[in-house]
Amino acid sequence: MEENGKIEGTRLKKPKWLSVKLPTGENYKKVRNLVSEHNLHTICESGSCPNMGECWGAGTATFMILGNTCTRSCGFCGVATGKPGEVDPFEPAKVAQSVKLMEVKHAVITSVDRDDLYDGGADHFVNTITDIKELSPNTSIEILTPDFLRKDGALEKVIYAKPDVFNHNLETVPRLYPTVRPGARYFHYLNLLARVKETD
Repeated sequence: MEENGKIEGTRLKKPKWLSVKLPTGENYKKVRNLVSEHNLHTICESGSCPNMGECWGAGTATFMILGNTCTRSCGFCGVATGKPGEVDPFEPAKVAQSVKLMEVKHAVITSVDRDDLYDGGADHFVNTITDIKELSPNTSIEILTPDFLRKDGALEKVIYAKPDVFNHNLETVPRLYPTVRPGARYFHYLNLLARVKETD
């Protein structure tokens, strides 16, 4: 008989798909070394992603620009919240160099929210996209941006940099936003994506 996750006093086994393999292999080491050498951040590490070993082992990483401290505090996220440090002006070039060295075919760039910056970090996204295009012209670029809340013109700057994919996470359904994402609004995000499509 099942009671509190146990059957006759024995704890239920976790399904195999829930088990995470320890990261190993040359590709994993290569990605880790590049991230460490260039002092870069990835959402894989900062967000405590359980799939990091699998992705890095396949030579894939999602770069997180603008530091690893977020100005928002969302209930679902593992990224640290607080007062961010200074923006590294050389970070776009470092990311572009890493993308080239990793021979990435599809680069994914995300960031923390930087409500402390006048443009929410839009210029930094533009510089990162531009530098990747210059060093790796055959690499497609996907960005996962913040909402650039109350940052006039910031969204348009990033749109005009022409990433191949403009992405933005909704994370959950409207009724859960006050609990899970108190600093954001579901329909604002839908409008943001609509503005991207209308603009370009």
